[in-house]
Amino acid sequence: QALQIALKQAKNSPHFSPNLVKGIGISGQQHGLVMLDKNDRPLYKAKLWCDTETATENDILIEKLGGQTAAFEKLGIICQTGYTASKLSWFRQNYPDKFANIRKIMLPHDYLNYWLTGKFCTEFGDASGSGYFNVVKREWKREVFKYLAPELNMDEVLPKLLSAEQKIGVIKPEIATLFGFNDNVIVSTGGGDNMMGAIGTGNIREGIATMSLGTSGTLYAYTQKPLLNLPPMIANFCSSNNGWLPLVCVMNITSSNKQLMNLLNIDIEELNLLNKHLSVRMASLFCHSLMVKEFHLYPIQKRAF
Repeated sequence: QALQIALKQAKNSPHFSPNLVKGIGISGQQHGLVMLDKNDRPLYKAKLWCDTETATENDILIEKLGGQTAAFEKLGIICQTGYTASKLSWFRQNYPDKFANIRKIMLPHDYLNYWLTGKFCTEFGDASGSGYFNVVKREWKREVFKYLAPELNMDEVLPKLLSAEQKIGVIKPEIATLFGFNDNVIVSTGGGDNMMGAIGTGNIREGIATMSLGTSGTLYAYTQKPLLNLPPMIANFCSSNNGWLPLVCVMNITSSNKQLMNLLNIDIEELNLLNKHLSVRMASLFCHSLMVKEFHLYPIQKRAF
Protein backbone atom coordinates (compact mmCIF):
# COMPACT_ATOMS: atom_id res chain seq x y z
CA GLN A 1 0.00 0.00 0.00
CA ALA A 2 2.81 2.41 0.86
CA LEU A 3 4.54 1.69 -2.45
CA GLN A 4 1.30 2.29 -4.34
CA ILE A 5 0.78 5.60 -2.55
CA ALA A 6 4.35 6.69 -3.33
CA LEU A 7 4.03 5.75 -7.01
CA LYS A 8 0.69 7.56 -7.32
CA GLN A 9 2.16 10.66 -5.73
CA ALA A 10 5.10 10.49 -8.12
CA LYS A 11 2.78 10.03 -11.10
CA ASN A 12 0.83 13.15 -10.13
CA SER A 13 3.93 15.25 -9.54
CA PRO A 14 4.75 17.86 -12.20
CA HIS A 15 8.43 17.03 -11.69
CA PHE A 16 8.14 13.35 -12.63
CA SER A 17 7.47 11.66 -15.97
CA PRO A 18 6.76 7.93 -15.44
CA ASN A 19 7.00 7.21 -19.18
CA LEU A 20 10.72 8.12 -19.02
CA VAL A 21 11.54 5.55 -16.33
CA LYS A 22 13.85 2.80 -17.60
CA GLY A 23 14.44 0.80 -14.43
CA ILE A 24 13.37 0.35 -10.80
CA GLY A 25 15.46 -0.98 -7.92
CA ILE A 26 14.28 -1.46 -4.34
CA SER A 27 16.57 -1.67 -1.34
CA GLY A 28 15.49 -2.41 2.21
CA GLN A 29 16.44 -3.71 5.61
CA GLN A 30 17.30 -7.39 5.69
CA HIS A 31 16.21 -10.41 7.71
CA GLY A 32 12.46 -9.67 7.77
CA LEU A 33 9.83 -12.32 7.14
CA VAL A 34 6.85 -12.23 4.78
CA MET A 35 4.86 -15.44 4.29
CA LEU A 36 2.24 -15.93 1.59
CA ASP A 37 -0.33 -18.70 1.07
CA LYS A 38 -1.25 -20.36 -2.24
CA ASN A 39 -3.31 -17.31 -3.17
CA ASP A 40 -0.45 -14.90 -2.38
CA ARG A 41 -2.21 -13.61 0.71
CA PRO A 42 -0.06 -12.76 3.76
CA LEU A 43 -0.38 -15.30 6.56
CA TYR A 44 0.89 -12.89 9.22
CA LYS A 45 2.08 -9.32 9.54
CA ALA A 46 5.69 -8.87 8.43
CA LYS A 47 8.25 -9.48 11.15
CA LEU A 48 11.16 -7.05 10.84
CA TRP A 49 14.88 -7.53 11.51
CA CYS A 50 14.79 -5.69 14.84
CA ASP A 51 12.09 -7.98 16.30
CA THR A 52 13.87 -9.73 19.16
CA GLU A 53 11.06 -11.85 20.62
CA THR A 54 12.55 -14.87 18.83
CA ALA A 55 15.75 -14.96 20.91
CA THR A 56 14.84 -18.32 22.47
CA GLU A 57 14.14 -19.89 19.08
CA ASN A 58 17.53 -18.70 17.84
CA ASP A 59 19.33 -20.23 20.82
CA ILE A 60 17.53 -23.53 20.20
CA LEU A 61 18.46 -23.45 16.50
CA ILE A 62 22.15 -22.95 17.25
CA GLU A 63 22.00 -25.81 19.77
CA LYS A 64 20.31 -28.10 17.22
CA LEU A 65 23.01 -27.27 14.69
CA GLY A 66 25.65 -28.40 17.19
CA GLY A 67 26.71 -25.07 18.67
CA GLN A 68 28.24 -21.94 17.18
CA THR A 69 31.26 -23.67 15.66
CA ALA A 70 29.15 -26.30 13.92
CA ALA A 71 26.65 -23.68 12.75
CA PHE A 72 29.48 -21.63 11.24
CA GLU A 73 30.80 -24.70 9.42
CA LYS A 74 27.35 -25.34 7.92
CA LEU A 75 26.50 -21.76 6.98
CA GLY A 76 29.70 -19.70 7.01
CA ILE A 77 27.88 -17.40 9.44
CA ILE A 78 26.48 -17.54 12.97
CA CYS A 79 22.68 -17.42 13.22
CA GLN A 80 21.53 -14.39 15.20
CA THR A 81 18.17 -13.40 16.63
CA GLY A 82 17.50 -10.74 14.02
CA TYR A 83 17.79 -13.24 11.16
CA THR A 84 14.82 -14.78 9.37
CA ALA A 85 15.36 -18.34 10.64
CA SER A 86 14.32 -17.71 14.23
CA LYS A 87 11.24 -15.80 13.05
CA LEU A 88 10.21 -18.77 10.93
CA SER A 89 10.70 -21.12 13.87
CA TRP A 90 8.66 -18.80 16.12
CA PHE A 91 5.78 -18.73 13.64
CA ARG A 92 5.79 -22.53 13.36
CA GLN A 93 5.57 -22.88 17.12
CA ASN A 94 2.86 -20.25 17.65
CA TYR A 95 0.74 -20.69 14.49
CA PRO A 96 1.14 -24.32 13.33
CA ASP A 97 -2.06 -24.33 11.25
CA LYS A 98 -1.06 -21.21 9.33
CA PHE A 99 2.50 -22.45 9.01
CA ALA A 100 1.38 -25.46 7.02
CA ASN A 101 -0.22 -23.10 4.48
CA ILE A 102 3.02 -21.27 3.63
CA ARG A 103 3.79 -21.28 -0.09
CA LYS A 104 6.28 -18.41 -0.31
CA ILE A 105 8.85 -17.05 2.15
CA MET A 106 10.53 -13.74 1.38
CA LEU A 107 11.92 -10.48 2.72
CA PRO A 108 9.67 -7.40 2.83
CA HIS A 109 11.40 -5.64 -0.06
CA ASP A 110 11.52 -8.88 -2.08
CA TYR A 111 7.73 -8.93 -1.68
CA LEU A 112 7.62 -5.51 -3.37
CA ASN A 113 9.70 -6.87 -6.25
CA TYR A 114 7.29 -9.81 -6.48
CA TRP A 115 4.33 -7.41 -6.58
CA LEU A 116 5.98 -5.42 -9.37
CA THR A 117 7.06 -8.35 -11.53
CA GLY A 118 5.39 -11.57 -10.43
CA LYS A 119 8.90 -13.09 -10.15
CA PHE A 120 9.73 -14.86 -6.88
CA CYS A 121 13.45 -14.36 -6.24
CA THR A 122 16.12 -12.80 -4.03
CA GLU A 123 19.83 -12.03 -4.29
CA PHE A 124 22.80 -13.50 -2.43
CA GLY A 125 23.35 -10.56 -0.08
CA ASP A 126 19.78 -10.65 1.19
CA ALA A 127 19.78 -14.44 1.45
CA SER A 128 22.89 -14.18 3.67
CA GLY A 129 20.80 -12.97 6.60
CA SER A 130 18.21 -15.71 6.44
CA GLY A 131 20.02 -18.18 8.70
CA TYR A 132 19.46 -21.06 6.26
CA PHE A 133 21.79 -19.94 3.47
CA ASN A 134 25.42 -21.02 3.01
CA VAL A 135 27.26 -17.74 2.38
CA VAL A 136 30.41 -19.51 1.10
CA LYS A 137 28.71 -21.77 -1.47
CA ARG A 138 25.92 -19.22 -2.08
CA GLU A 139 23.11 -21.75 -1.83
CA TRP A 140 20.18 -22.57 0.44
CA LYS A 141 21.18 -24.99 3.18
CA ARG A 142 18.68 -27.83 2.92
CA GLU A 143 19.68 -29.46 6.21
CA VAL A 144 19.01 -26.30 8.22
CA PHE A 145 15.76 -25.45 6.47
CA LYS A 146 14.48 -29.01 6.97
CA TYR A 147 14.93 -28.58 10.70
CA LEU A 148 13.12 -25.23 10.68
CA ALA A 149 10.26 -26.28 8.41
CA PRO A 150 9.97 -30.06 7.97
CA GLU A 151 6.42 -29.67 6.60
CA LEU A 152 7.47 -27.38 3.76
CA ASN A 153 9.08 -28.06 0.41
CA MET A 154 12.19 -25.86 0.31
CA ASP A 155 12.28 -25.87 -3.49
CA GLU A 156 8.76 -24.44 -3.58
CA VAL A 157 8.67 -21.94 -0.73
CA LEU A 158 12.11 -20.30 -1.01
CA PRO A 159 12.84 -17.76 -3.74
CA LYS A 160 15.13 -18.31 -6.69
CA LEU A 161 18.65 -17.04 -5.98
CA LEU A 162 20.16 -14.39 -8.26
CA SER A 163 23.44 -12.52 -8.30
CA ALA A 164 23.04 -8.78 -7.87
CA GLU A 165 23.85 -7.84 -11.47
CA GLN A 166 21.01 -9.97 -12.80
CA LYS A 167 17.66 -8.33 -13.43
CA ILE A 168 14.48 -9.82 -12.01
CA GLY A 169 12.46 -8.98 -15.09
CA VAL A 170 10.12 -6.22 -16.20
CA ILE A 171 7.09 -4.78 -14.44
CA LYS A 172 3.74 -6.45 -14.99
CA PRO A 173 1.55 -4.82 -17.67
CA GLU A 174 -1.16 -3.94 -15.14
CA ILE A 175 1.41 -2.13 -12.98
CA ALA A 176 2.69 -0.22 -15.98
CA THR A 177 -0.83 0.86 -16.91
CA LEU A 178 -1.76 1.83 -13.36
CA PHE A 179 1.19 4.16 -12.88
CA GLY A 180 1.90 5.31 -16.42
CA PHE A 181 5.13 3.35 -16.94
CA ASN A 182 6.27 1.79 -20.19
CA ASP A 183 5.84 -1.98 -20.41
CA ASN A 184 9.59 -2.58 -20.66
CA VAL A 185 10.68 -1.02 -17.34
CA ILE A 186 13.37 -3.29 -15.85
CA VAL A 187 13.29 -4.25 -12.16
CA SER A 188 16.68 -5.02 -10.61
CA THR A 189 17.27 -7.43 -7.75
CA GLY A 190 17.84 -4.51 -5.38
CA GLY A 191 19.61 -5.52 -2.20
CA GLY A 192 20.06 -5.06 1.50
CA ASP A 193 20.50 -1.59 2.98
CA ASN A 194 24.12 -2.18 3.96
CA MET A 195 25.00 -3.86 0.66
CA MET A 196 23.67 -0.81 -1.16
CA GLY A 197 25.44 1.46 1.34
CA ALA A 198 28.71 -0.27 0.50
CA ILE A 199 28.26 0.36 -3.21
CA GLY A 200 27.18 3.94 -2.62
CA THR A 201 30.30 4.69 -0.56
CA GLY A 202 32.69 3.00 -2.97
CA ASN A 203 33.21 0.09 -0.59
CA ILE A 204 33.57 -2.42 -3.44
CA ARG A 205 37.25 -3.27 -3.07
CA GLU A 206 39.41 -4.32 -0.18
CA GLY A 207 40.86 -1.63 2.04
CA ILE A 208 37.72 0.48 2.51
CA ALA A 209 35.32 0.43 5.47
CA THR A 210 31.90 2.03 5.83
CA MET A 211 30.25 3.07 9.08
CA SER A 212 26.51 3.77 9.12
CA LEU A 213 25.05 5.42 12.22
CA GLY A 214 21.29 5.64 12.60
CA THR A 215 18.74 3.96 14.84
CA SER A 216 21.10 1.01 14.51
CA GLY A 217 24.79 1.14 13.72
CA THR A 218 26.85 -0.93 11.29
CA LEU A 219 30.50 -1.20 10.31
CA TYR A 220 31.52 -3.25 7.29
CA ALA A 221 34.26 -3.79 4.71
CA TYR A 222 34.51 -5.65 1.40
CA THR A 223 36.54 -8.85 0.94
CA GLN A 224 37.12 -10.88 -2.21
CA LYS A 225 36.89 -14.17 -0.34
CA PRO A 226 34.81 -15.27 2.66
CA LEU A 227 36.71 -14.90 5.93
CA LEU A 228 37.14 -17.89 8.20
CA ASN A 229 37.09 -18.10 12.00
CA LEU A 230 35.37 -14.74 12.49
CA PRO A 231 34.21 -13.69 15.95
CA PRO A 232 30.47 -14.48 16.35
CA MET A 233 29.48 -10.81 16.33
CA ILE A 234 30.84 -10.33 12.78
CA ALA A 235 28.37 -11.44 10.10
CA ASN A 236 30.05 -12.78 6.96
CA PHE A 237 27.40 -11.54 4.49
CA CYS A 238 27.68 -11.76 0.72
CA SER A 239 28.08 -8.35 -0.88
CA SER A 240 26.02 -7.10 -3.82
CA ASN A 241 29.06 -7.06 -6.12
CA ASN A 242 29.95 -10.75 -5.93
CA GLY A 243 32.26 -10.54 -2.93
CA TRP A 244 31.65 -10.62 0.81
CA LEU A 245 30.86 -7.93 3.34
CA PRO A 246 31.85 -8.83 6.92
CA LEU A 247 29.66 -6.67 9.13
CA VAL A 248 29.10 -5.88 12.78
CA CYS A 249 25.77 -4.40 13.88
CA VAL A 250 24.60 -2.68 17.06
CA MET A 251 20.81 -2.62 17.32
CA ASN A 252 20.64 0.81 18.99
CA ILE A 253 23.21 3.52 18.41
CA THR A 254 22.35 7.19 17.87
CA SER A 255 19.20 6.86 19.96
CA SER A 256 21.59 7.08 22.92
CA ASN A 257 22.65 10.55 21.76
CA LYS A 258 19.04 11.72 21.87
CA GLN A 259 18.58 10.26 25.34
CA LEU A 260 21.72 12.03 26.51
CA MET A 261 20.56 15.39 25.10
CA ASN A 262 17.17 14.98 26.75
CA LEU A 263 18.81 14.06 30.04
CA LEU A 264 21.11 17.09 30.04
CA ASN A 265 18.58 19.39 28.33
CA ILE A 266 21.05 20.35 25.59
CA ASP A 267 20.90 20.55 21.78
CA ILE A 268 23.18 18.94 19.19
CA GLU A 269 25.59 21.91 19.08
CA GLU A 270 26.08 21.74 22.83
CA LEU A 271 26.55 17.96 22.63
CA ASN A 272 29.27 18.38 20.00
CA LEU A 273 30.97 20.95 22.22
CA LEU A 274 30.93 18.53 25.16
CA ASN A 275 32.36 15.79 22.97
CA LYS A 276 35.45 17.91 22.30
CA HIS A 277 36.23 17.90 26.02
CA LEU A 278 35.18 14.32 26.82
CA SER A 279 37.58 11.42 26.49
CA VAL A 280 36.66 8.72 23.98
CA ARG A 281 36.57 6.10 26.70
CA MET A 282 34.22 8.10 28.90
CA ALA A 283 31.88 8.85 25.97
CA SER A 284 31.83 5.20 24.94
CA LEU A 285 31.05 3.99 28.45
CA PHE A 286 28.29 6.52 28.95
CA CYS A 287 26.61 5.92 25.58
CA HIS A 288 26.93 2.17 26.08
CA SER A 289 25.03 2.45 29.37
CA LEU A 290 22.12 4.12 27.58
CA MET A 291 21.64 1.39 24.99
CA VAL A 292 18.61 -0.79 25.66
CA LYS A 293 19.40 -3.68 23.33
CA GLU A 294 22.83 -4.53 22.08
CA PHE A 295 24.23 -6.78 19.39
CA HIS A 296 22.12 -9.41 17.65
CA LEU A 297 23.96 -11.89 19.88
CA TYR A 298 22.59 -10.31 23.06
CA PRO A 299 19.06 -9.20 22.11
CA ILE A 300 17.62 -9.13 25.63
CA GLN A 301 20.63 -7.66 27.41
CA LYS A 302 19.76 -4.51 29.37
CA ARG A 303 21.75 -1.50 30.55
CA ALA A 304 21.01 0.84 33.42
CA PHE A 305 22.90 3.63 35.18
